[in-house]
Amino acid sequence: MINSLKLDSVELNFGKKKVLSDVNFTCSTGEILAIFGKNGSGKSTLLKILFGTLKPNKIELSINNDRIAKISTKNEMIAYLPQVPFLPKDMTVRRIIPMYFSDGETLDKIFYSPLINKIETKRIGTLSLGEQKYLEFLLIINLNRSFILLDEPFTMLEPMYIESVKNILTKHKKDKGIIITDHYYRDILEIANKKIIIKDGISHEISNLDELYNYGYIPSKNKNIAENQ
Repeated sequence: MINSLKLDSVELNFGKKKVLSDVNFTCSTGEILAIFGKNGSGKSTLLKILFGTLKPNKIELSINNDRIAKISTKNEMIAYLPQVPFLPKDMTVRRIIPMYFSDGETLDKIFYSPLINKIETKRIGTLSLGEQKYLEFLLIINLNRSFILLDEPFTMLEPMYIESVKNILTKHKKDKGIIITDHYYRDILEIANKKIIIKDGISHEISNLDELYNYGYIPSKNKNIAENQ
């Protein structure tokens, strides 16, 4: 079954400052939607709104054509990976994972993932930021949710784990709709099949590196570097 999330419009003001004014998109299972934008453009704010931890001034959101009158973190179709760490620091990796999953197939999938076997006896508080981010990503992406919101999942990861995350996202998109923000724009462009950029509170559909440059997201110097890599 294909599930579809549709955002017709969202508006958010912080006092007199308008952060989001006209953002809209659709994301269905089988798709990875990338959201680009400079720091402060409202990307993380938008994900918080969709998850229900931040209330906008106005929003029109529907899932499978059913309007969501009240957005709540209890929505069983949406999971969210925030930028900030959220796991309890005094627990070990080995104890955390079974708190999220009980079926043996998912447990094996996570325990045998790259890196996890190296850190499973460690306490969360002793992990590097990259190790913790990778673990949190695995927990969220494997949840039984139709839509996954990922806020900068590549941040602090070593290159080999960035490739692992990209591979996992590609595999999971067959039965999930994935909405992702990250400043690793080359990696996001590679795996996303839908892309928007937020500028001045408004969303614009884009398709390639040139448009990121045209909207001022990357300077010409970085564009030339990216094209040569």
